[in-house]
Amino acid sequence: MTFNDQEVYRYSEAPIWNLQRKYYEEEGLKAWNNNQVPQFITCNPLIATAYAEMIFGFLQDRAYKGYSSEQVQIVELGAGAGRFAFHVLHELTRLIDDVGITLPPFRYIMTDLAMNNVVAWKKHPALQSYIEKGILDFARFDAVHDTELNLVVSGETVSKGDSQQPLVIVANYFFDGIPQELLYIGEGQIYETDVLVEYPKDRDTLKPSEILNQISLEYQYRRAAEYEQESYPYRDVIAIYQDQLEDSHILFPSSGLTCLERLNELSQEGYLLLTADKGDHLLDNWIFAEPPELIFHGSFSVTANYHAIQHVLEQSGALVLFPKQHYKNINIGCMINTNTPKEYLQTRLAYRRFIERFGPDEFFSLKEWVDPNIESMGLQQILSFWRLGGYDAEFFLHCSKQISSLLIDASDEEKQDISHGIQLMWSSFYEMEQQYGLTLEAGLVLFEMDMYEESKRYLEISIQEEEQDVVSTVYYCLAICCFELELEEDALNYTRQLVALEPDHEEAVALLQRFESN
Repeated sequence: MTFNDQEVYRYSEAPIWNLQRKYYEEEGLKAWNNNQVPQFITCNPLIATAYAEMIFGFLQDRAYKGYSSEQVQIVELGAGAGRFAFHVLHELTRLIDDVGITLPPFRYIMTDLAMNNVVAWKKHPALQSYIEKGILDFARFDAVHDTELNLVVSGETVSKGDSQQPLVIVANYFFDGIPQELLYIGEGQIYETDVLVEYPKDRDTLKPSEILNQISLEYQYRRAAEYEQESYPYRDVIAIYQDQLEDSHILFPSSGLTCLERLNELSQEGYLLLTADKGDHLLDNWIFAEPPELIFHGSFSVTANYHAIQHVLEQSGALVLFPKQHYKNINIGCMINTNTPKEYLQTRLAYRRFIERFGPDEFFSLKEWVDPNIESMGLQQILSFWRLGGYDAEFFLHCSKQISSLLIDASDEEKQDISHGIQLMWSSFYEMEQQYGLTLEAGLVLFEMDMYEESKRYLEISIQEEEQDVVSTVYYCLAICCFELELEEDALNYTRQLVALEPDHEEAVALLQRFESN
């Protein structure tokens, strides 16, 4: 319907949700390039390690219960760029290999609404070894409608009751981005908050992200007594809101809850839900809540209502874990919706060790201080934080110049630690389309430490990555590396390429004359 040149919609049916879908379908993995859609906070090695530890604990719990032969399906909803899944698999497989105990086999299933993403994951070089081992598969999954998983690699379909083990459901930045109802509680009554949408005049020529940034929303209230009826499936939690809230807006995750119900039907044994979001599980955070503010980042997101999800699951017998401390950047929940959930001791202990004691939220808070203060940090401080974050590539790129400036006073042990960190970083590097320049920076740092063989390796990879944009410094460093390694033909070749690129480079000309005179 229209009203004063505006169109009026139920909040869950507003065009913002379809624009969101179109954005991800059109952009594919490019949506995460250069942090157009933020991804670091839920895709770094530290949070992936925390999840790998909880999943590892869950596999141990299933083994202790005597269920070691049936496969555990790990389903990631909205897997995005794929970096998180890669880091989880990297760490989880290492944990399993290290302990050498009998655990249930598993298969990690990356899902997304956009089929372009599914196709790109299947081709990604970093994921090929896991595909070949049979522990990684992919599926397009519409969280609002789909009832089964059609797997791309194996060709199998996971349908109702197929899984004899509980599912492991991973849902990071998921519940905040799918349709939900917007309710208003006033004087003990429930109202739906409809939205009046005013589009930009030239919307037919704009991309979905541009429309989202320019769209205007206003709210109007409509009495919604159906939520107060005993027949409403989530009546218990609505009753809490009626009783304890006043003049408050509530985002109600109907789509998220029904998605969990549909996934639950795939297993005969329930599920473990691991979820991270900007989401509130405390009722106090919804008291006198204003209408939601859309946070735009190419697409958009809102605050997830973890309180409702927690209450509904606990009513069905689940054990729900959230940190006792208040979160600042990201809230991480572990919800064990199985028979006898308290018996999952290793899962619970992993949550305590890797989330509640010190977890991704605390790490990100530290990182927000570290990033602008890199130039005031010493080498041991940088190495310690880099190690804490799992030798993350983005942090190395951010601090590589500061590392270089500190090498003059670095001990041999510190240089060895830097070299070791670079090796670990490269072994767990997930390449994305944006230009990282990681191999160039790694090669230059190693060169400055006189580690010529290691430097040569990374600098030569950087040339392959940047064939059209190789800077003269790379050829110069490679020439010196080869000279020090007594690879004279290679040294001569790189020197000639340097002179061709920069004829006035005095050191290169002198080096070339030296080679040719010999």
